[in-house]
Amino acid sequence: MKGKTFVEKIFNAEKGSIVFKKPDIILSHDNTASISNTFAKMGGTKVAYPEQLLIVLDHNAPPTNTKLSNDYQKIRDIVKKQEIEKFHDVGGGICHQIMAMYAKPKMVIVGSDSHTCTAGAFNAFAAGIDRTETAGLWKQGETWFRVPDSIKIILHGKLKKGVYAKDLSLWIIGMIGSSGADYMSIEYHGDGVKSLSIAQRMTIANLASEMGAKNAVFPADEVLNEYYGKNIEGCWADPDAQYAKEIEINLDELFPVVAEPHNVDNVKALSEVQGTKIHQAMIGTCTNGRLEDLQEAAKILNGKKLPDGLQMLIIPASKEIYMKAMEQGLIKIFMEAGAIVLATSCGPCLGTGQGIPADGYNIISTANRNFKGRMGNKEASIYLASPATVAHSALAGEITDPRGIKANDKFPFAIDQSKTVDIKKGENRYSERTWNYTDVDNLNTDQMFAGNLTYNINSSEAEKIMPYLFKGFDDNFTENVCEGDIIIAGANFGCGSSREHPAVGLRYAGVKAVICKSVNRIFYRSSVNQGLPIILLPEAVDYYKQSDKADIDFENAIVTIGDKEFKFASLPDKLMNIFKAKGLVNFIKGN
Repeated sequence: MKGKTFVEKIFNAEKGSIVFKKPDIILSHDNTASISNTFAKMGGTKVAYPEQLLIVLDHNAPPTNTKLSNDYQKIRDIVKKQEIEKFHDVGGGICHQIMAMYAKPKMVIVGSDSHTCTAGAFNAFAAGIDRTETAGLWKQGETWFRVPDSIKIILHGKLKKGVYAKDLSLWIIGMIGSSGADYMSIEYHGDGVKSLSIAQRMTIANLASEMGAKNAVFPADEVLNEYYGKNIEGCWADPDAQYAKEIEINLDELFPVVAEPHNVDNVKALSEVQGTKIHQAMIGTCTNGRLEDLQEAAKILNGKKLPDGLQMLIIPASKEIYMKAMEQGLIKIFMEAGAIVLATSCGPCLGTGQGIPADGYNIISTANRNFKGRMGNKEASIYLASPATVAHSALAGEITDPRGIKANDKFPFAIDQSKTVDIKKGENRYSERTWNYTDVDNLNTDQMFAGNLTYNINSSEAEKIMPYLFKGFDDNFTENVCEGDIIIAGANFGCGSSREHPAVGLRYAGVKAVICKSVNRIFYRSSVNQGLPIILLPEAVDYYKQSDKADIDFENAIVTIGDKEFKFASLPDKLMNIFKAKGLVNFIKGN
């Protein structure tokens, strides 16, 4: 009998199986108000298992307009009415940092945020879902999981001075690409794992989302036992488990790296971009706002002054971390250096709070995404790096090596780096009721629906979504899309955030189907939940030319491009029933 991977043990099923399971924790944040609206549309009144719910107000904290303030109050009312005990109000912390208070080995955790995978640092299975599915969980308490294939990453040795967990994460993303782990579980093995603290493991697990992975997980070892203050039983893969891919990395061979604009897999050795002028710096977010990160930055900034005109934002990941930073004198160091210390919030990361950059600004950030417009201005450019690199670069006003040297490192992997494609004004990608995006890989959710609109327009308000749909990508789309249209696109369609607004908008617009080479995992689930079919047919995408007529026959599982037919795997009856019901809301309401 063959050995099992971590996920095969968690779900007690082989890879590829579909299983139903009741999660231990269901996370939501500012999107809870929207989830509540969808829950009501499903006929929900009382949450099935309130003990499952963890709700944190963090993405727009403190709220920046009246609508958000009213949403926050609505969430407080929901928490009281539904008797939800695990609730953290404004200022408590970023949801993935708060999760550290609750996550335990062997748990199954889902959350309406793509970086829910952070909790894999605690030997839990943790994955992002969308708002509609979260509402379904409020009503039913369980959901379906497809047991993924797994990647084994074996770490040897120890990171050198000046190289950090963020460098390791970006290194892996640059090695395999932003879709290199699509729908997979990542397991971290090897003697190098024990050299990584829990804070470092959280950073690495957090960035699994940027590899396309379903989840990432670390073992329940002596490091985790020390964190809990006791020996705790975990779950781990068998020595003879089968993997789709195995990758070995010698940590002591790594050097500082940076992700250049406008994609996370656009990784370069820091040496290759050293000297690039910086206008703004940010340390914080769910990726790197932990006490270790602040301590490292404070060592660098202590007794020094930031250059005139450079804006530096520091955002501790939780109130607890903020208070410890105050007790240790870190906040004083930051402020004396000229940095701005903000309240715990996700806002600066996704452009919904303070710190929106000016046109032409270069920002160096410890965040997890650098998509065009991610921080609220598509005319700015975001570089991603470790807290130490950000701190040194802020002081110098240019990207600077934290080792204090000018090296000649070259990033050793030559993958096809993701490119951001903008459809030029007046360029027509529409003919024969088909939208031709065959040359567009990694069409991300920020391009489909800007992040700074996410909490001003609820995902249930389809008619309000429509004017902004694809506005960061193809300005012609919203005005010209028609009922029955088909979209044909490249690889990793819908990567990025778990926001379901694009899927809601496309379904409302009447898009018949999206045919693409591959799709982001959360976007695929979101599309199913909205009743929008996504068909994976790389050969059809490659064959398509703009003058061709495209059509799809779901009953016989055939896509027709021009005069050529392409077969695809028939969709399961349960999914077809959701499509026929025009989404999960109607499906649940009718059952």
